[in-house]
Amino acid sequence: MSEVFDGYERQYCELSANLSRKCTSVSALHGEEKKHKLTELKSGLDEADSLIRRMDLEARSLPPTQKAALLAKLREYKSDLNNLKRDVKKSASTDAASARDDLLESGMANHANPTHDQRGRLLMSTERLNQSGERIKESKRTLLETEELGVSILQDLASQRQTLLHAQNTVRSLCMESTITLGRVAGS
Repeated sequence: MSEVFDGYERQYCELSANLSRKCTSVSALHGEEKKHKLTELKSGLDEADSLIRRMDLEARSLPPTQKAALLAKLREYKSDLNNLKRDVKKSASTDAASARDDLLESGMANHANPTHDQRGRLLMSTERLNQSGERIKESKRTLLETEELGVSILQDLASQRQTLLHAQNTVRSLCMESTITLGRVAGS
């Protein structure tokens, strides 16, 4: 196995366990403390994403006999990371929803006669903003996956080029040997 992959794997497992503990504890927090923990979690998720990408690149650079097993492990880690992201997102969205409700309630206390229509428009606007943010995140994720795929393809092509060059050199040396052998046979 690859020592580099093993190192990344250890780092990812430690980070994943840490993120999982933090995600469980964040639901009990409120206000600024919860925002701070969510920021830490998001930073940790970015770091975990980076480790997964590095493991993927390392696994794809190995011979096919080792590559298959490591890519299977990698799929499990990606699934684990997606579950963590979903949990963090759920924690963040419940926090955003309660903050939005608090804001709307305090805004309504300031107005003598707020209309239901104003609140509905505010909620729709907030929802549209959230959806736009999600589309941007999804586009970024797609871009990163495309970049990873491109790097993987370039690595595979480089490996194939080396194989072809090696085969070409082998054929040349065999041709030279057969020419020398034929020359000796003809000379004797």
